[in-house]
Amino acid sequence: MFAQSPLPFIEHYVEELETELKQLSPQRPLSGSQKRGLKYCLMGILLTNQVCWSTFERAGFGGYQAKGLSWMFWWSKIPWEWLLVMSVRLVLIHYGVHSGVLVADDSSRKRAKITRKILAAHKLYDPKTGGYFNGQKIILLLLVTPIITLPVSFRFYRQDPLYSRWRKENQRLKKAGIPKSQRPARPLSDPNYPSYKQLVLEMLTAFGQHHPQVKVNALVCDTQYGSCTFMEQAAQLIGHQPVISQLRRNQKVRFRGRTLKLSEYFARYPGTPFVTTLRGGQPLTVTVSSARLYVTAHRCNRFVIALKDEGEAEYRYLIAKDLSWRTMDIIHAYQLRWLIAVFFEDWKLYEGWGQLAKQPGEEGSSRSLMREVFVRQVAKD
Repeated sequence: MFAQSPLPFIEHYVEELETELKQLSPQRPLSGSQKRGLKYCLMGILLTNQVCWSTFERAGFGGYQAKGLSWMFWWSKIPWEWLLVMSVRLVLIHYGVHSGVLVADDSSRKRAKITRKILAAHKLYDPKTGGYFNGQKIILLLLVTPIITLPVSFRFYRQDPLYSRWRKENQRLKKAGIPKSQRPARPLSDPNYPSYKQLVLEMLTAFGQHHPQVKVNALVCDTQYGSCTFMEQAAQLIGHQPVISQLRRNQKVRFRGRTLKLSEYFARYPGTPFVTTLRGGQPLTVTVSSARLYVTAHRCNRFVIALKDEGEAEYRYLIAKDLSWRTMDIIHAYQLRWLIAVFFEDWKLYEGWGQLAKQPGEEGSSRSLMREVFVRQVAKD
């Protein structure tokens, strides 16, 4: 019965976690029942590959009742805001990690059509079908090191209802041929509904405060984080290290006094094949072309790379703030971004978050998500 005999590494992990929490907040240590509950749930997730109180009750042969587990994670005075921070710190200390690359990305998860009590559920675009569904979107920050890859922070994206209504109406008027001067102005940003970029900057700030001993070698993001303002702010938060993002194919660059689209420029200067190596030693043939160009939207020079994997018809366009890096260094750092896609897939299928939000409100979504982050980190230990 795993309720009475959790695995040794789970025992060790929870005891070390309590030690770290005592140093941080002596007034709020973990009680004996809280530690037993955490160990029980970690064992349950590891053995059943899901987060389900009833399943835990059956797998533990009645060691805990489902109602008791639900009550503990809803009402117990566990310092939830610090559990994830301390967990990351323990794993970094255990593996002797002092540097790595941060990767930011987002993922969506479909929920029921009507969700009145689930945090931040809203209408999301489905790229697979071209339609829409009701679901949650999570913004995640991963730390990729030569030894391990682990999630360090997350935020739920909340859609601003005022902006959504304005955008829908603006699109309708635009299709009707109404000029921009006669359409309603875009509403001001509501601080209660931060954007993707603001959430990532918030996580970068928190990471620097909580883990100052870790040197960030680079930050890797996708297209929606490729604005000049974001890249400048993010570079300051990670110690002026390189920030790597993507540009759209129709964005303008200036070369020898002429303004061209990215696709037009790299059509004139096609790439050459290179053999690169993914983490793990797997070789990959890519077609690469690069140049230091003046990007019109950024109003400054950037390192721009056109990258195409074997079998792909179109290029992806990478942009890096640091002009001193070599082409292959940027490509190797960018390829680490695909590890977050593997993480999301594994998380949704096997770690339980993608199945249900076990409790309503912010606590229900956030705490279940924290538990699944814990189980991945403690399994590494």
